Amino acid sequence: MTLKYKALLRAGTAAAVCLSALAAQAEELRFWTTEEQPERLARQEEMAAAFAESTGHTVQVIPVSENDLGTRATAAFAAGDLPDVIYHTLQYAAPWAEAGILDSDAATDVIEELGADTFAPGALNMAAMDGGYVSVPVDGWTQMIVYRADLFEAAGLEPPNTYANVLAAVDALHNPPEMYGFVAATKIDENFMSQVLEHIFLANGVSPVGPDGVIPLDEAATIEVLEFYKAIAEASPPGDLYWDQSRSLYFSGNAAMIIWSPFILDELAGLRDSAPPTINDDPTSTDLAAATGIVTNFAGPSNPDGAAWGDVRYFGITSDASTDAAMEFVAYSMNEGYGATLAIAPEGKFPVRRGTAENPTEFADLWATLDVGVDRRAPLGDLYDAAMIEEIVAGLDVAQRWGVDEGQLSAASAIINSQVINRLVREYIDGERDAAATVAALNDAIAAVE
Repeated sequence: MTLKYKALLRAGTAAAVCLSALAAQAEELRFWTTEEQPERLARQEEMAAAFAESTGHTVQVIPVSENDLGTRATAAFAAGDLPDVIYHTLQYAAPWAEAGILDSDAATDVIEELGADTFAPGALNMAAMDGGYVSVPVDGWTQMIVYRADLFEAAGLEPPNTYANVLAAVDALHNPPEMYGFVAATKIDENFMSQVLEHIFLANGVSPVGPDGVIPLDEAATIEVLEFYKAIAEASPPGDLYWDQSRSLYFSGNAAMIIWSPFILDELAGLRDSAPPTINDDPTSTDLAAATGIVTNFAGPSNPDGAAWGDVRYFGITSDASTDAAMEFVAYSMNEGYGATLAIAPEGKFPVRRGTAENPTEFADLWATLDVGVDRRAPLGDLYDAAMIEEIVAGLDVAQRWGVDEGQLSAASAIINSQVINRLVREYIDGERDAAATVAALNDAIAAVE
């Protein structure tokens, strides 16, 4: 890292540097972003303009479809025409670093200067490689168990943060059709079921990959997973269920627990007309939000520490970048511009950097003040109490995904995308084979995935 860059970062704000002194060295950066919705693009343009005013470096914000990101980056790398910074998903972090697309040294320097201990450990660990970091974590979210905290309190139930607590709540609250204990994902061709199952497997410490690639599932722990999932499926309505039924039944007051992403948070509070709560006659009511609790870190009997299924996004500084200027842009976006970064879509952008060394909760506190919603807007901190906000943000401290720690994310992704786990779990739920036979079938199917 250059002394010029370190001085800028230590100053806390690039605005402290005289623009006339930087004018001769100003760069024009290209920034690829998958946040391509018009409103989100406009917010990123505003942030780029603020950065330009502070530093003299201009930033061209270029929208790229998430589906096209991999092929476009590979083609640009081959042509020696990569952008300076790419906002990307976890799946590209390690492969791009190994291919030479990303400048890991630059990312590591930014993280170390900002303070690695100011980032959520889970988000950092997912990008760790060879003693450094391949990309800079920006934001993320964790899968949540969303539950009727009012009903749990009335029944004297513990929060559903373990298999046992979920099953106890199902036993106490399941009374169909007025109230289903759970709405489990059972539609095998939906990615939603894949995400939910990975969350349930992770919670019990079960993974299909190890450091050397695909491994057999642990039989005893996997049987615990299967038996738990069958129990919550039996406490669900019949049919092929996915995110739509989960949300609809919870919103109508007919489900005690569901698993969902945080993108439900604004809808729960009546801020989105296309998905209103129907628990009462007022589609703009915050009553359901007030009655709701969430759990991010979830534990099975074989893994008492539990896990949170996390989706984290990163800023990758590329090997073709104007490195100093690109590092300044990323540092700005994670420091004085971090509020603007999170404000692009706060309900799905939990702060992976909670604060600074001087104020360890600065960005978490700021995030809670950011408006969410579509047809109406309100700060998350006005809709949910401080303990729930803390639970939401804390999930990223322990966020996990299959294959990340083992360096086998690609192998794990191939298994997930094949949907063989979805199919075989559904067949077990439907009674086509017992748990032990299902573990054997899963191991055979997973080993055959290419």
